Amino acid sequence: MSDFTNDFWSLYVAGLTLVSIIACVILLWISGTTKVNASADNTTGHVWDGDLKEMNNPLPKWWVYLFIITVVFALAYGALYPMFGKYQGALGWSSQGQHQAEVKKVQEAIAPLYARFTSMTPEQLAGEAQALAIGERLFMNNCAQCHGSDARGARSFPNLTDGDWLYGGDPAAIKTTITQGRNGVMPPMAAAVGGPEDVRNVAHYVLSLSGSPHDSVRAVQGKSKFGACAACHGMDGKGNQTMGAPNLTDNTWLHGWGEEAVVRAVTNGFNNHMPAQSTKLNADQIHVLTAYVWSLSNKPAAAK
Repeated sequence: MSDFTNDFWSLYVAGLTLVSIIACVILLWISGTTKVNASADNTTGHVWDGDLKEMNNPLPKWWVYLFIITVVFALAYGALYPMFGKYQGALGWSSQGQHQAEVKKVQEAIAPLYARFTSMTPEQLAGEAQALAIGERLFMNNCAQCHGSDARGARSFPNLTDGDWLYGGDPAAIKTTITQGRNGVMPPMAAAVGGPEDVRNVAHYVLSLSGSPHDSVRAVQGKSKFGACAACHGMDGKGNQTMGAPNLTDNTWLHGWGEEAVVRAVTNGFNNHMPAQSTKLNADQIHVLTAYVWSLSNKPAAAK
């Protein structure tokens, strides 16, 4: 009920629930006390299909008892657990609390497994077969959905097996990325660059920085307009890992390659978000996962 913006909805749900239970009680009482004038043959006089008669028999006792048990159970459940709006229940149970308790139980169970890894650096862990196996499983469960099971990524999802890193590829930077997540924002730059032709000229200049096929005349015209982009990517186009600005002089194209892809990037910008993993993984797990991710683009000592 934490999503409710005011107490009205809490009271509404609580009232609706309570009214439903009371209605069941009333229905049970009416069915048990209402008498129907029956014929001599104990029928109500209702006949279907010519010979199907409705008998005037009382409800089976087992059915009545089940109805009573259902009502009692509902009231007891509502008293013990959160069922009536914002009322938390006498036991103070919540699905969030149960989840946290189960996570804590699991963390305590696996703590001895990670104990020997805490004093080792990510570079050292990258040479440990057991640590890499655990890191790979953590990666598959938490990272592969975006970066792929082979960690090679896809369009707009970075390849973790090469040497190109937006925010830095050393263990400290990788650990920060995993722990805190990243929000890579490139604002739409078309207005700052100029008109549509200016945007296209800048696109050709950007392509020229990496030796990609381009129109040299347009590239020359776009160089002066690139100043609007240099604040993040640098005048040399080599990027800035502090702010996650990509290196435009290599052959790694996260959001697509070619003139149209660059024009689209300059015109529309990007807003890529990687969620923080610290909400799901503890510090020891992130430490091992860091070593695994670092090992994907490096050549650690032979695993033991």
